[in-house]
Amino acid sequence: MATMRIALAQVNSVVGDIPGNAAIIREWARRAAEAGAHLVAFPEMMLTGYPVEDLVFRESFVAASRDTLRQLAADLAADGLGELPTVVGYIDADGPARLGATVTIAGPPEDVPSPIDRGPRDALALLYGGRVVATYFKHHLPNYGVFDENRYFVPGDTLTVARIGGVDVALTVCEDIWQAGGPFAVARQAGVGLVVNINASPYELNKDDVRLSLVARRAREAGAAVAYVNMIGGQDELVFDGDSLIVDADGNLLTRGVQFTEQLLVHDLELPESTVDASRSGPADVFDDEVDSDSEGGAGIGKRQAAGVRDAMHIERVLVSRAMPASAGAQPEPGFGGGEHPPRSSAAPAADGGMADRVVDEAEVWQALVHGLRDYVRKNKFPSVVIAVSGGIDSAVVAAVACDALGPSNVVGVSMPSSYSSEHSKDDAADLAKRTGLSYRVQPIQPMVDAFLTNMAEAGSPLSGLAEENLQARVRGIVLMALSNQEGHLVLTTGNKSELAVGYSTLYGDSVGGFNPLKDVFKTMVWRLATWRNEEAVRRGEQPPIPENTIRKPPSAELRPGQLDTDSLPDYGTLDPILAGYIDGDLGREELILAGHDAALVDRVLRLVDLAEYKRRQSAPGTKISVKAFGRDRRLPITNRYREAAVPIATPAHDPVKSSTQT
Repeated sequence: MATMRIALAQVNSVVGDIPGNAAIIREWARRAAEAGAHLVAFPEMMLTGYPVEDLVFRESFVAASRDTLRQLAADLAADGLGELPTVVGYIDADGPARLGATVTIAGPPEDVPSPIDRGPRDALALLYGGRVVATYFKHHLPNYGVFDENRYFVPGDTLTVARIGGVDVALTVCEDIWQAGGPFAVARQAGVGLVVNINASPYELNKDDVRLSLVARRAREAGAAVAYVNMIGGQDELVFDGDSLIVDADGNLLTRGVQFTEQLLVHDLELPESTVDASRSGPADVFDDEVDSDSEGGAGIGKRQAAGVRDAMHIERVLVSRAMPASAGAQPEPGFGGGEHPPRSSAAPAADGGMADRVVDEAEVWQALVHGLRDYVRKNKFPSVVIAVSGGIDSAVVAAVACDALGPSNVVGVSMPSSYSSEHSKDDAADLAKRTGLSYRVQPIQPMVDAFLTNMAEAGSPLSGLAEENLQARVRGIVLMALSNQEGHLVLTTGNKSELAVGYSTLYGDSVGGFNPLKDVFKTMVWRLATWRNEEAVRRGEQPPIPENTIRKPPSAELRPGQLDTDSLPDYGTLDPILAGYIDGDLGREELILAGHDAALVDRVLRLVDLAEYKRRQSAPGTKISVKAFGRDRRLPITNRYREAAVPIATPAHDPVKSSTQT
């Protein structure tokens, strides 16, 4: 047995900032060397950021990834880190991107069709001795949920096995671990002692529970320990939670990192030394004919789409070092860059990465929302945010998330009362500002509303009813956008997933904004989050940020006297389970009724959801926390006459809820 000290660099990259990401790799590789690591692994596409989407179609972008990778290898050696094997995710290509059904390569004597097994690659590189000594191309490409990797990449067909200090280490990327067969089955045949799996695995509530059992199964399938490293941070709608971990060959958990925090997880592993000839490469005897029911986008809910193809793999072995690499500062072996160094002294203390505590669901979601918002603001270089604070629960939770993410000095709350705004709502908005410390201002909107109503009436088009109600929301939206233009704030909209689902919002009114932290949060979870955050503040000895009255009072848009949400919608405790089944679970009408929901209510709710697609298509991006978020996850046509109903329902000439709003 050999002792290998492995470091998993759970870090935050920025899409497109290739030089900045390379600098992060150099910094954290230094930390790993100082910790005495024999191997350090960084997340999937660490060098380019993830996901890069259509940037992969730009040859200049792919070239920058490849060129920077080679320079990074040289820079690590110049930093005195050439002796530390470093695993880095990047984008490679061995052919042109597939922009259409047929791709051609211009050149004499005539255009030649591009082979289907060539193109951009979701790749991994092993850097050592100032060089790229090995590469691996991701084998399983996810094409469900938020993933479109079949659109961008070509799958690899070779498992790379690196001999490091006498231990054979198989190199894999993200989705490779979510499917049985393929690389992990080949790893068993190759007789490896360790499988490294680098990830950019987006967060979903309770995905950490699925993740551990999945990694354990793959370890048993490979007959080897598995080191799983995941990135952290936000990228547009996605947020990554880290949760890196290592299990032994029997699937027993050895160490686990924290969620939503940059961390270098360092742990000593006792691994079998290989007796296989390191130069022995060739075809494997296993095929991809088995598919797990777990998926990145499902947390056990959805089933993976199997290609149904028996896909043979090959094994390629690379000798990196015969003895365990030395720690930072050791000189490389002449002629290779590798060294023949003695193993670490048995007197040296063993490294134990420890076990990070698991947290309750509300704490997990809150951290996801905070990190998603913080990175959206920071990475897009917004100086601050502005929020309409109405005294209601949604705006209060968004304000509290923003203060936690950005600091109260970077959060502006604007109360915009109308003639229908209650005194308690105005008081609750002011109390929220006092509790959180955000910058607070009051901008009454009634004079602007009255001027608009007068102008329309004098022009012969008087407004009343819903048109007058929604005018208030649109005036508020204009005020927020004016402040954004004048002062540079990013406008945060505050609609929750329940409201977005049924269209309970006003286009160009309360829906205006550049980012929506609650876009994927059902209303019932919003209340749970508010209660948890206040309890957490008490536990810390701090003042609860959200006024208790805001949590207790029934929700209301306050666009007419005595208005409540329940005037237009079912109680959220009844509504949300139907929405979760229909949206997150893709259940049909009959399945929802069989689950115990009232048939008439199911028909009403499904109709509202279907009719509101045009509104959702225009909504701001927001952090994904569920198995199926609006946007990337759920793609339905706007023009669509199919309805989940026992009897087809004609589209009405007027739908009051579609025109309602809640601010």
